[in-house]
Amino acid sequence: MRRSSLYNAFTSKDELFVRALEHYATTMRGLQAAILTDTSLSGGDRLRKLVDAIVDEERVARDEGHAAGCMGVHTLMNPDLRARDERIARILERDLRERLGLLEDAIRAGRMDGSIPDGPGAGEGALLVNTLIAGLRVTAQTGVTPEMLRRIALDGLRSLLV
Repeated sequence: MRRSSLYNAFTSKDELFVRALEHYATTMRGLQAAILTDTSLSGGDRLRKLVDAIVDEERVARDEGHAAGCMGVHTLMNPDLRARDERIARILERDLRERLGLLEDAIRAGRMDGSIPDGPGAGEGALLVNTLIAGLRVTAQTGVTPEMLRRIALDGLRSLLV
Protein backbone atom coordinates (compact mmCIF):
# COMPACT_ATOMS: atom_id res chain seq x y z
CA MET A 1 0.00 0.00 0.00
CA ARG A 2 1.33 3.40 -0.87
CA ARG A 3 1.28 6.52 1.25
CA SER A 4 -1.03 8.26 -1.22
CA SER A 5 -3.61 5.47 -0.77
CA LEU A 6 -3.62 6.04 2.98
CA TYR A 7 -3.98 9.78 2.63
CA ASN A 8 -6.80 9.31 0.12
CA ALA A 9 -8.66 7.20 2.67
CA PHE A 10 -7.68 9.19 5.77
CA THR A 11 -7.06 12.91 6.02
CA SER A 12 -4.11 12.50 8.40
CA LYS A 13 -2.14 10.08 10.57
CA ASP A 14 -4.27 11.22 13.49
CA GLU A 15 -7.45 10.31 11.61
CA LEU A 16 -6.01 6.89 10.78
CA PHE A 17 -5.12 6.33 14.45
CA VAL A 18 -8.56 7.44 15.69
CA ARG A 19 -10.32 5.15 13.23
CA ALA A 20 -8.02 2.23 14.11
CA LEU A 21 -8.60 2.80 17.83
CA GLU A 22 -12.38 2.93 17.33
CA HIS A 23 -12.28 -0.29 15.31
CA TYR A 24 -10.05 -1.99 17.88
CA ALA A 25 -12.21 -0.92 20.84
CA THR A 26 -15.45 -1.94 19.13
CA THR A 27 -14.07 -5.30 18.00
CA MET A 28 -12.51 -6.21 21.35
CA ARG A 29 -15.59 -5.10 23.29
CA GLY A 30 -17.76 -7.19 20.97
CA LEU A 31 -15.65 -10.28 21.56
CA GLN A 32 -15.77 -9.72 25.31
CA ALA A 33 -19.51 -8.98 25.22
CA ALA A 34 -20.16 -12.33 23.53
CA ILE A 35 -18.54 -14.05 26.50
CA LEU A 36 -19.90 -11.84 29.27
CA THR A 37 -23.51 -12.02 28.04
CA ASP A 38 -23.53 -15.78 27.43
CA THR A 39 -26.49 -16.81 29.59
CA SER A 40 -25.64 -20.51 29.17
CA LEU A 41 -22.71 -19.86 31.55
CA SER A 42 -22.77 -18.88 35.20
CA GLY A 43 -21.49 -15.40 35.99
CA GLY A 44 -18.31 -16.87 37.45
CA ASP A 45 -17.74 -19.03 34.38
CA ARG A 46 -18.17 -15.97 32.15
CA LEU A 47 -15.29 -14.27 33.99
CA ARG A 48 -13.13 -17.39 33.79
CA LYS A 49 -13.88 -17.77 30.07
CA LEU A 50 -12.97 -14.10 29.52
CA VAL A 51 -9.61 -14.63 31.22
CA ASP A 52 -9.03 -17.76 29.13
CA ALA A 53 -9.80 -15.80 25.94
CA ILE A 54 -7.31 -13.06 26.87
CA VAL A 55 -4.62 -15.60 27.74
CA ASP A 56 -5.29 -17.56 24.53
CA GLU A 57 -4.95 -14.38 22.49
CA GLU A 58 -1.59 -13.73 24.13
CA ARG A 59 -0.58 -17.39 23.56
CA VAL A 60 -1.35 -17.21 19.83
CA ALA A 61 0.60 -13.97 19.48
CA ARG A 62 3.55 -15.46 21.35
CA ASP A 63 3.49 -18.57 19.13
CA GLU A 64 3.52 -16.31 16.08
CA GLY A 65 6.55 -14.47 17.44
CA HIS A 66 4.96 -11.21 18.48
CA ALA A 67 2.99 -9.77 21.37
CA ALA A 68 -0.76 -9.29 21.19
CA GLY A 69 -0.54 -6.26 23.42
CA CYS A 70 -3.50 -4.02 23.77
CA MET A 71 -4.05 -0.85 21.79
CA GLY A 72 -6.45 0.36 24.49
CA VAL A 73 -3.98 -0.13 27.36
CA HIS A 74 -1.17 1.46 25.35
CA THR A 75 -3.32 4.47 24.47
CA LEU A 76 -4.48 4.87 28.07
CA MET A 77 -0.85 4.87 29.17
CA ASN A 78 -0.15 7.81 26.86
CA PRO A 79 -2.09 10.77 28.32
CA ASP A 80 -0.70 13.10 25.65
CA LEU A 81 -2.80 11.30 23.03
CA ARG A 82 -5.99 11.84 25.01
CA ALA A 83 -5.13 15.46 25.70
CA ARG A 84 -4.27 16.13 22.06
CA ASP A 85 -7.45 14.69 20.56
CA GLU A 86 -10.79 14.64 22.37
CA ARG A 87 -12.01 11.90 20.02
CA ILE A 88 -9.42 9.55 21.54
CA ALA A 89 -10.55 10.46 25.05
CA ARG A 90 -14.21 9.84 24.09
CA ILE A 91 -13.43 6.45 22.52
CA LEU A 92 -11.50 5.34 25.61
CA GLU A 93 -14.14 6.64 28.03
CA ARG A 94 -17.00 4.93 26.14
CA ASP A 95 -15.03 1.70 25.84
CA LEU A 96 -14.24 1.63 29.56
CA ARG A 97 -17.80 2.49 30.55
CA GLU A 98 -19.30 -0.21 28.32
CA ARG A 99 -16.77 -2.89 29.32
CA LEU A 100 -17.27 -2.13 33.01
CA GLY A 101 -21.02 -2.37 32.46
CA LEU A 102 -20.63 -5.81 30.87
CA LEU A 103 -18.43 -6.96 33.74
CA GLU A 104 -20.86 -5.59 36.34
CA ASP A 105 -23.74 -7.45 34.68
CA ALA A 106 -21.75 -10.71 34.68
CA ILE A 107 -20.91 -10.22 38.36
CA ARG A 108 -24.56 -9.54 39.20
CA ALA A 109 -25.55 -12.66 37.26
CA GLY A 110 -22.96 -14.62 39.23
CA ARG A 111 -24.35 -13.33 42.49
CA MET A 112 -27.83 -14.41 41.44
CA ASP A 113 -26.71 -17.90 40.33
CA GLY A 114 -24.40 -18.39 43.33
CA SER A 115 -21.12 -18.60 41.42
CA ILE A 116 -19.94 -15.26 42.80
CA PRO A 117 -20.49 -14.69 46.53
CA ASP A 118 -21.70 -11.45 48.01
CA GLY A 119 -18.86 -9.09 48.59
CA PRO A 120 -17.68 -5.84 47.16
CA GLY A 121 -20.13 -4.10 44.86
CA ALA A 122 -20.39 -5.11 41.21
CA GLY A 123 -18.71 -1.85 40.20
CA GLU A 124 -15.69 -2.55 42.38
CA GLY A 125 -15.55 -6.14 41.11
CA ALA A 126 -15.69 -4.91 37.51
CA LEU A 127 -12.77 -2.58 38.17
CA LEU A 128 -10.85 -5.49 39.68
CA VAL A 129 -11.38 -7.67 36.60
CA ASN A 130 -10.58 -4.79 34.24
CA THR A 131 -7.37 -4.06 36.13
CA LEU A 132 -6.47 -7.74 36.08
CA ILE A 133 -6.92 -7.91 32.30
CA ALA A 134 -4.87 -4.76 31.71
CA GLY A 135 -2.16 -6.19 33.96
CA LEU A 136 -2.20 -9.47 32.02
CA ARG A 137 -1.70 -7.57 28.77
CA VAL A 138 1.27 -5.66 30.16
CA THR A 139 2.77 -8.70 31.91
CA ALA A 140 2.52 -10.74 28.71
CA GLN A 141 4.89 -8.21 27.12
CA THR A 142 7.58 -9.24 29.62
CA GLY A 143 7.68 -12.81 28.33
CA VAL A 144 5.67 -14.48 31.11
CA THR A 145 4.26 -17.75 29.80
CA PRO A 146 0.55 -18.07 29.04
CA GLU A 147 0.29 -20.76 31.73
CA MET A 148 1.66 -18.35 34.33
CA LEU A 149 -0.63 -15.57 33.05
CA ARG A 150 -3.64 -17.84 33.56
CA ARG A 151 -2.53 -18.78 37.10
CA ILE A 152 -2.04 -15.10 37.95
CA ALA A 153 -5.47 -14.24 36.54
CA LEU A 154 -7.27 -17.02 38.38
CA ASP A 155 -5.52 -16.08 41.63
CA GLY A 156 -6.68 -12.51 41.08
CA LEU A 157 -10.26 -13.64 40.44
CA ARG A 158 -10.29 -15.77 43.60
CA SER A 159 -11.19 -12.77 45.72
CA LEU A 160 -14.34 -12.43 43.63
CA LEU A 161 -15.32 -16.01 42.80
CA VAL A 162 -16.49 -19.03 44.76
